[in-house]
This record gives sequence, C-alpha cells and structure tokens, in this order.
Amino acid sequence: MSKEKHNQQGLTLVYTGHGKGKTTSSLGLALRGIGRGFRVKIYQFIKSPQRSYGEQIALKKLGVEMVQLGVGFTWTKTPEEHREALRKGWPKAKEAVMSGEYDLVILDELNNALAINKFPIDDVLPIKEVVELIQNKPSHVHLVITGRDAKQEIKELADLVSVIEAEKHYYNEGIPAVKGIEF
Repeated sequence: MSKEKHNQQGLTLVYTGHGKGKTTSSLGLALRGIGRGFRVKIYQFIKSPQRSYGEQIALKKLGVEMVQLGVGFTWTKTPEEHREALRKGWPKAKEAVMSGEYDLVILDELNNALAINKFPIDDVLPIKEVVELIQNKPSHVHLVITGRDAKQEIKELADLVSVIEAEKHYYNEGIPAVKGIEF
C-alpha cells in the first residue's frame, strides 16, 4: 500500500432506503477505487453463492473478489439456514475490515440482515459488534454498508448517509427482475 493511501482517513458510507441503486452505488465506488489502485473486497449478506450475478462476473475480471455469504431472500429458506449463514459470514467480513489488507470493503445488504425481525439474529450478527467495527476499523479503510432500513446507530457513525427512494419502479407494472439490471 502506498504511503498516500495510508495517510488517507477512511470513511464510512451508508447507502440505504427502499429505492433501487444501493448496491449499484457501492459498486460504482468499487470501480472508482480499483481505478485508483485500491484493494477492494465485497461481501454480500443476503445473496446466495448458488446464483450467478453480473457484478460478480465483471469484478472477477478485474481481480476483485465478491463473496456471497447468504442463502437468498428471507422467505426462501428457514430461519435456521439464515442464522447459520450470518453466524458463519459475519466473522469473515469483520476480519477483512479489521485486517487492514483492503482499502475499501463493501458490506452489501448488511443493513437488510440487521433489519431481519422474523427471527432473532442479534446473537449471530450483533449490532454492537457492527458499531464496534465502524468505530475501530483501521484508519485508512473505507467501509461501505448498504441495504434497506439502516439502523440509527450505524447512520450516526457514518460519514455519509444516502437514502435512495423509489419514485417509480417497473416492478409495480409487473416487469420482473431484468438480467444485467438487477443481477
């Protein structure tokens, strides 16, 4: 890592809201960082490694690893499956941030995971640990957290919070997810 990067103050950025574009915004930052020589790592907390995602295919071509830690939408699997995925995934993401090895770490859909209220998650993904991660991350690491319904504790610690709201969405017109646009 260059001295210039080590001297930069890492920021915490949050993209939240119910509109489309939170992950896309974070991937734009990843692309910008890659262009500037940043080492980038991306974790997705809800998406499953059993599916293929266009952004993962493109990032692999750029030498960036995007890891799916989840098992899919909360209504597609049992609470036990989701809890186990979070229990295994959270330490991996936390380690990547705290290692200082990366200049930019994106925790995509972390807000979604923290907002799960259909079953308990605090014992496998404690908000207290997320707060501590933000407060104690290496000073040069830029941390991006995406997903709907960001917790107030996270928003208060962030350097930037962008709320993305939908004014109009083609889903409401019956158009399903579009390959290359949603995945």
